[in-house]
Amino acid sequence: MKGIDTNVLIRYLVADDKKQAEQASKTIQNAADEGESLILCTVVLAETVGVLEDVYQLSKGEILSLLDKLFSTAQFEIEDRDSARQALEDFRTSKADFADCLIGRKNRLLGCDKTFTFDQDLKTLDTFELL
Repeated sequence: MKGIDTNVLIRYLVADDKKQAEQASKTIQNAADEGESLILCTVVLAETVGVLEDVYQLSKGEILSLLDKLFSTAQFEIEDRDSARQALEDFRTSKADFADCLIGRKNRLLGCDKTFTFDQDLKTLDTFELL
């Protein structure tokens, strides 16, 4: 089992650097061919969404589509898949950033019924409580 860093995942998703995109695709395909899982930790997912928003200025719909594909790609093993999937659904249905949605879900997993915040965009999520 091996992990994928954010920069490799970005090259794989957006293919903006031909050489690196080919290397990333080949590496991922080789893992699939060999039946090897590739770990996507939640930090990488959060960083990836941030880069796609800030650097590539993709729309929320485009980002959701890419995330859905990642979650359904067999060779990717997503850290704490259930919480990450719930965070993805929170992101889909709210104004919150994906990283914030992930914080709420990871804290819930750690036993928190709520996470305190000043962020108004999180008021509709049941994992947060506005101060």
